[in-house]
Amino acid sequence: MSRPESESEAPHSEQLLSEVAALPGLPGVYRYFDAQGQLLYVGKARNLKKRVSSYFQKTHGGTRIGHMVGKIVRMETTVVRSEAEALLLENNLIKTLAPKFNILFRDDKSYPYLKITGTRETFRTAGARPVPSIAFPRMAYYRGVVDKRHSYYGPYPSAWAVKESITLLQKVFRLRTCEDTVFANRTRPCLLYQIKRCSGPCVGLVNNEAYGRDVAAAERFLRGETQAVLDELEARMMAHAERLEFEQAAEIRNQMSALSKVLHQQAVDNVSDQDVDVLAVKVQGGRACVNLAMIRGGRHLGDRPYFPAHVEDATQIDHLMAEEGSRSTDPVERVAVQVLEAFIAQHYLGIAMPHTLVTSHPVGKPLLDALTEQIGAKINAVHQPREHRRIWLEMAQKNADIALARLLAEEGSQQARTRALAEALGLPDDNLDELRIECFDISHTAGESTQASCVVFETHKMQNAQYRRYNIDGITPGDDYAAMRQVLLRRYSKIAEALRAESEEAAVPAETTDASEPSAEGAIDATSGLPTGPRLPDLVLIDGGKGQVSMAREVFQQLGLDLSLIVGVEKGEGRKVGLEELVFADGREKVYLGHDSAALMLVAQIRDEAHRFAITGMRAQRAKVRTGGSRLEDIPGVGPKKRARLLQRFGGVRGVASASVDDLCTVDGISAELADAIYRALH
Repeated sequence: MSRPESESEAPHSEQLLSEVAALPGLPGVYRYFDAQGQLLYVGKARNLKKRVSSYFQKTHGGTRIGHMVGKIVRMETTVVRSEAEALLLENNLIKTLAPKFNILFRDDKSYPYLKITGTRETFRTAGARPVPSIAFPRMAYYRGVVDKRHSYYGPYPSAWAVKESITLLQKVFRLRTCEDTVFANRTRPCLLYQIKRCSGPCVGLVNNEAYGRDVAAAERFLRGETQAVLDELEARMMAHAERLEFEQAAEIRNQMSALSKVLHQQAVDNVSDQDVDVLAVKVQGGRACVNLAMIRGGRHLGDRPYFPAHVEDATQIDHLMAEEGSRSTDPVERVAVQVLEAFIAQHYLGIAMPHTLVTSHPVGKPLLDALTEQIGAKINAVHQPREHRRIWLEMAQKNADIALARLLAEEGSQQARTRALAEALGLPDDNLDELRIECFDISHTAGESTQASCVVFETHKMQNAQYRRYNIDGITPGDDYAAMRQVLLRRYSKIAEALRAESEEAAVPAETTDASEPSAEGAIDATSGLPTGPRLPDLVLIDGGKGQVSMAREVFQQLGLDLSLIVGVEKGEGRKVGLEELVFADGREKVYLGHDSAALMLVAQIRDEAHRFAITGMRAQRAKVRTGGSRLEDIPGVGPKKRARLLQRFGGVRGVASASVDDLCTVDGISAELADAIYRALH
């Protein structure tokens, strides 16, 4: 329901309006904040004064932008030298601060790379003695900080793509993948040599020069120089044949055959394009998908879909505040362009990128200029490609369509489950997007390493970032009721205090309070009436029956909280899945929803996630206790790298503890003094 204009666009303070009037007509970035200091929106402008003034001079009614403008109480601006700088700063702030009304792409982990070790070393020997691990580089999957001594190829869209490429290179060039410690201690070839996936450098079955040629050929192949690799292999094969070295010629022939087979399997290969990113956008049902396909070294490495948040709010604000004639008349196309530009600006900040982008929609020149300025090389965007690029774009567009359709189907199903649960339990269904469920579970092994988990369901999905684990101590081992009591007290005692403080403050006559001052317990959200920090959920699920629910009821009575929030998930007859019953703390009768109930499916999904999260935490804690993982960490002088070397050499903490001082000294970086300290600490 839209708010009246008087509510959506409240009068602004004289100080704020005077700050707007004093803005310079220069390029820059502006930021809007609400009364609680929450960042609402980040925007850029060629002319700060003109752009920001338009927010406060126009009447926006009950629109999303009117809702946002009505919340603005404070503004910050930064003047920059050019529109390109403004664009880069804007998207840096969006990525780091996640404003409520901007298109926001989640910042995933860094992309994986294929690493070939030691190929950038200027030395291959230590004195006159060869160093095998340097003389024979290895291939490895890698994700992290780049080391200049090694060569990196990628990035790849997924770990699977890296491992697939490693398998391919093993078949064709037979490079090793074993760790240096394994390589240095082999006395006979491993299974990979037997199945012709490695040339056996660990036991001297290939010399340094021949192995180096294979490494160089593999690197050229990864750079897309496939024809040059084939020509070189053919020349070497003919040379061996002329010298009547038919066995060596046959080996190279087989290598060429394997490489040709690989190239035929890659139907979308094209050696004329080395590194290209293909970006396709699909907008539907208030959601959007950007599908990124990566071409590296002329090979299609796969693709990955991205789904932005806040699409409707951000695109409406941007459209209403844009200059006339600067946007497409088709609203769907306009949104697609905005989503695409937001993705490009946020995704490529601070990372290496190819010099060519193939896009499903046109990209603005200011964005390309900003990227060019950032990386110091010309960035081109091709909107209507031909030939093989057109095929790539069509594939990316189809995958974007499929990914978005799958997401909408999943969200529709999840929303139906949420509504079914709200109806079954009599919860308010006027704003299901904000329905919050927290679920608790206890896990231990015969009382050892007891942990409690709390998982959160909100906006129709599990909120992994809000999950919490609680180490339980000070109880009788195996007492699940005491563990549940402890975790509920730790979780809700502060929220209960904040709610009591708010209630007491509300009871004081209005003329004795200053409404502009925040509560002593912290800021209170005007909409929900709850603290802006941890909020009380709409439903508290307990993985357990009457006993656990009784314990939860005692805790909520002690804290003065609503007992109707507590629902226990009791195992059904024979503990069979689908026969669970819901147990209530406020005296209601048990409820059986039915094995095919959408509400029960949601309850089971949340309960199972709490169980999984508790078990993984308990197992990690138990493993740490049993192996004494912290014992090495407590020894002065043993950092992460030395600890890793020790564990790798001796197979674990027990192996390190059973090693002598002389054995410890054989590990790289462990001096005689440190070896003695380690030995004494472990004995």
